[in-house]
Amino acid sequence: AFQRVDGVMHTAVGYAGGSEKYPNYDMVSAGNTGHTEAVLLLYDPRIVSYKNLLDVFFERVDPTTVNGQGQDRGRQYRTGVYYHNKMQEEFARIRFEVEKKKLSGLTIATELGPAPPFWPAEGRHQRYLERGGRFGLPQSAEKGCSEPIRCYG
Repeated sequence: AFQRVDGVMHTAVGYAGGSEKYPNYDMVSAGNTGHTEAVLLLYDPRIVSYKNLLDVFFERVDPTTVNGQGQDRGRQYRTGVYYHNKMQEEFARIRFEVEKKKLSGLTIATELGPAPPFWPAEGRHQRYLERGGRFGLPQSAEKGCSEPIRCYG
């Protein structure tokens, strides 16, 4: 979804946190390394703000779901917002408070913390949207595209 956002120059999927250096998909999907599947974003703050990226994130996840999104379940599928500096931390904390108020007492399961080490995933996992995922049905990654993203067919 982020690659469709104006100002996002590059996305890379991979694994964040965890106990193993240089993890791979098989290790992480087994659920024993402590990593979460993550997206690293490089963006131009003159075009898109960190605050706007947080908006995109919260529009697309259920922050109350523990260890999963959609049909995917397991600790490696937990959601998180990981910041790289004080400004990002402040914006993220404010946004989490806004989300808490919207959720009327529900608990936010999405992690919030400093960015852990990030390990890029294998090439077959990169540019997954354009390549059509596991069903081979390519989807648009064009900037501004508002078509729904099909995760499961």
